[in-house]
Amino acid sequence: MFSKKNLPRVDIIIRTKNEEKWINSCLEAINNQIYNIDKIKITVIDNNSTDETISKIKRYKKINLIKYNPEIFKPGEAINKAAKLGKGEIIVLLSAHCIPSDKYWLSNLILAFKKNTAGVYGKQLPYSNSSASDKRDLFNQFGDDKRIQKKDNFFHNANSAIKRKIYSKFKFNEIVSHVEDRIWAKE
Repeated sequence: MFSKKNLPRVDIIIRTKNEEKWINSCLEAINNQIYNIDKIKITVIDNNSTDETISKIKRYKKINLIKYNPEIFKPGEAINKAAKLGKGEIIVLLSAHCIPSDKYWLSNLILAFKKNTAGVYGKQLPYSNSSASDKRDLFNQFGDDKRIQKKDNFFHNANSAIKRKIYSKFKFNEIVSHVEDRIWAKE
């Protein structure tokens, strides 16, 4: 579908809430990707941060910042709000605490698309100081093997990409307060 020579325009949507500890690492990792920077648009949608997240984001040029401050946070609504601003062929979804692990993160995520693929997701690795149970849970959830979800509707949008063409038909559920990614995959 895509090759290293024809990587598409991407809209990266980063969701934040009090992510001052992680946001610099996340944005730096994105800025260090082996990917044409002119094909990347970054939008950060912040859910009412009360720490230094916003001031840290403002230090970066060319980042669209949306302050999303609802009474009750709805992740699907936040994603949909940010996705409206983009025009990229691929929408990349990233939680600010999910730091890309290397400079090939974005191209590997995009190159994982096959002909009839609606979306792809990457694993979420634990931090070195994560609890043993968190490490176990992440390993059990993601493992080390590549997989193609055909029969079940698991999808994890903390580190994922979806085709805008598919997204335009199937937006994220704006009512639920969690599992919006799995609802999207089921639809």
